Amino acid sequence: MESSPKSSSTDGYQNIFVMRHGDRIDNFEPLWVSTAERPWDPPLVQDGMIRAFRTGQRIRSQIGFPIHRVFVSPFLRCVQTASEVVSALSALNVDPNAMSSKDVPSIDNTKLKVSIEFGLCEMLNSVAIRRELAPKDGKFDFKISDLEAMFPEGMVDSNVDMVYKELPKWEESVEGCRDRYVKVVKALADKYPEENLLLVTHGEGVGTSFSTFYKDTTVYEVDYCAYVELRRKVTNEDGSAKAGEYEVVLSHGQAGIRFSHDPASDDPVISQTPV
Repeated sequence: MESSPKSSSTDGYQNIFVMRHGDRIDNFEPLWVSTAERPWDPPLVQDGMIRAFRTGQRIRSQIGFPIHRVFVSPFLRCVQTASEVVSALSALNVDPNAMSSKDVPSIDNTKLKVSIEFGLCEMLNSVAIRRELAPKDGKFDFKISDLEAMFPEGMVDSNVDMVYKELPKWEESVEGCRDRYVKVVKALADKYPEENLLLVTHGEGVGTSFSTFYKDTTVYEVDYCAYVELRRKVTNEDGSAKAGEYEVVLSHGQAGIRFSHDPASDDPVISQTPV
């Protein structure tokens, strides 16, 4: 949690980042799906790995407070993105020339923990996943232990209970999916009110988070590794955390979210720097 300079020692701000994954292979190699064992679960291309790592570096250099927990959609592209971001956030020595986790010789695995969260998964419908690429039985399977093994040793907290114990059913509605994204963001923030969070998800999750907390906004596009930053004041009274309203922070140089906004709105927002 980020301390407020004008508050007592028990007051501060909780910060939540909601980020899209990096560049997925099927958007660059269209023939990949024809031979893929899991065509609905594409990995990142190398440029996607680099983008994710560099985004992690940028967040680390700009925000001025630590990220305590990372929650990740179980889709491979999100896990790979989160692994690169986590390596950048946790590198013991900051090398401005490093391009990926392969360039990080050692990390601090004591300050940040990672967990998989089903509620952050892709929209499970034919809007997001072509019907012919989805599992024939509608069941999307993930081996959590294999996904957790992709993170640096000692950084996974597998004891955390997921907000969503199961994946949504195939052909969930768009509105149902958007409600799910909002619910999981709020639930994770409320579960860890004194910790700063990074949630690695999909484009719809980022756009929904942005337009929900910055009302009267229409999001047109969310680039790879674009993110929205939310924050809220948290006051600790008699050992109990009380949280205020979410604000959208637009002052840390984020890029990649294209939107329109009604200037007459009085939503809580910090800075008018375009994202």
